[in-house]
Amino acid sequence: MVISNMNPVRNTCMWYVYVLQNKQRHWYIGSIKDLRKRILHHNLEKNKSTKYGVPWKVIYCEISINQKDARARERYLKSGMGRKYLKNRLKFFFAKGF
Repeated sequence: MVISNMNPVRNTCMWYVYVLQNKQRHWYIGSIKDLRKRILHHNLEKNKSTKYGVPWKVIYCEISINQKDARARERYLKSGMGRKYLKNRLKFFFAKGF
C-alpha cells in the first residue's frame, strides 16, 4: 500500500461559483479559480459590470473541481429558476437584512 504525502485538497484545482451583493442589494454572479483575487478585483473597480456598486461582499459560494461544472452552475444561478433557488437557499440571510 502506497500512501501519498500530497494533500488531496491542496492539489485539487477548485473553481468557485459566487454571488456578490452590494449595499443597494444588487447581485453579481460569477465563477472563477481564485476567489480572493477576483473579489479584490471587483472592489478595486476593475470590473466593468461591478465598477459602480462597490463595496461588494460574498453572500454565497459553491466549489467545484471541474471548470465546466462551475460554468454550468453559474449559468443556472443566473437564470430565473436559479435566482429563485438562491432566494430560498438564503432566506435567513435575507430575513436579517444586509
